[in-house]
Amino acid sequence: MAEEKKPVQEPEQEANTEPAEESAKAAEKEKKKKKSEKIPKEDYDRLQAEFDSHKQQHLRVLAEYDNFRKRSANEKNAVYNNAVSDTINAILPVADNIDRALAQENVSAEDMKKGVEMIANQFKASFEKLGIREVGQVGEPFDPALHNAVAHIESDELGENVISAVFQKGYMLGDKVVRHAMVQVAN
Repeated sequence: MAEEKKPVQEPEQEANTEPAEESAKAAEKEKKKKKSEKIPKEDYDRLQAEFDSHKQQHLRVLAEYDNFRKRSANEKNAVYNNAVSDTINAILPVADNIDRALAQENVSAEDMKKGVEMIANQFKASFEKLGIREVGQVGEPFDPALHNAVAHIESDELGENVISAVFQKGYMLGDKVVRHAMVQVAN
């Protein structure tokens, strides 16, 4: 007798659903459920109107900020240009006098010196008009915020930390140092 062959039973497949897939399926079901729930028409219209109002307000604020930024940049440029223009206007007469002096022929050394002194005085007057003042005079106490010490000497006559020589004048505009004075300091 022949043996009956029993069909091989395949083991039942276990559900291989991972937790991530399950949560994704649950989220999808929740979405479908929420879609099926409808917001009442009055609430929807009210929320849409409120959203539109906030959107318009937001767009207006963005436009105002952009205009403010552009206006501020234009004002800054205008102030800078006015300051440069005022400075040039104060110095132009000096430049004119230098051009006139250079155009002269057969000038004696004494006349040249007198002309240069006049131009130097005119520069000083222009600086005063602009509010620029000199810093770094012989005999002043040394201040590292205003002076740049490039040399030291030993001197009993002047005292300690006193300017003994000025190699290059310094200038200030209000409280701002335009250029530090280059000085020699006595120790």
